[in-house]
Amino acid sequence: QVQLVESGGGLVQAGDSLRLSCAASARAFSRYSLAWFRQAPGKEREFVSAISRIGGSTYYADSVKDRFTMSRDNARNTVYLQMNTLKPEDTAVYYCALNLYGNTYTTDRDYDYWGQGTQVTVSS
Repeated sequence: QVQLVESGGGLVQAGDSLRLSCAASARAFSRYSLAWFRQAPGKEREFVSAISRIGGSTYYADSVKDRFTMSRDNARNTVYLQMNTLKPEDTAVYYCALNLYGNTYTTDRDYDYWGQGTQVTVSS
């Protein structure tokens, strides 16, 4: 059983930055790929970013490319999402997800474990 715990959300103004963290209670953490998804009120959950097992490859949604950076620290069993130049449309609950087979996907059905989410609110 894997548990994922997100942290770092909050209320910020447009143009500010936030760093989200996702700590995993998982053995062999480096074997797994992870991703961030988000869900805004009244909208479907959408892909934000994914990172490969070793962290050599990252993938981003077009809407966050060049503003968000995903990274991982396998020694700490943690992934991060650095979010810069935040916009009101980034407001959502952000979820961390883990894929047991080390594959990076952009669809939520391909992830095996999920965190509870952390709220990010960006005011204009």
